[in-house]
Amino acid sequence: MSTQDWDKRIAAAWATFDDYAEAASNSSSAAGGSDFRAMIDALVAELPDDSPLGPFEQACAWDSTGHSDKAVPLYREALARGLDGYRGRRAKIQLSSSLRNTGQAEEGVKLLTPELDAPSDELDGAVRACLALCLSSLGRDREGLSLVLGALAPHLPRYQRSMANYARLLVEPED
Repeated sequence: MSTQDWDKRIAAAWATFDDYAEAASNSSSAAGGSDFRAMIDALVAELPDDSPLGPFEQACAWDSTGHSDKAVPLYREALARGLDGYRGRRAKIQLSSSLRNTGQAEEGVKLLTPELDAPSDELDGAVRACLALCLSSLGRDREGLSLVLGALAPHLPRYQRSMANYARLLVEPED
């Protein structure tokens, strides 16, 4: 099996997710979610038994269909099997979100805080947003707001320096 071919097919499956979600919302059952997860499970069955991609994709499917509790152990398994790179960072973000949803926000903070120092990529904003939510769940709103403002500042057409300073001053004492 070609990994590139499998990646295309899993991406195509995810491209249909909204169709399954809409089907579930238009009926009295959650069939859309279970049908979508079955499609992901069928693709995962093609992978080697020890692949970290399998539990990652299954976790994503459980998470996306409203079952953070079932996603948490699968994200952990994917990371324990060595999921790294872009998907590994996604797994940490999504696991942190699921941990927050299941009342374990402190663990989410511990998992995501090192990602603030990771090499920069397009997921930086998601790291900060999810970490901010975890912090807020712990009553640490100023820290969360600081992260969000800091992430937003570079994208503003003006006031970047001011917003970055305000973000910093939310958590650091003024000199």
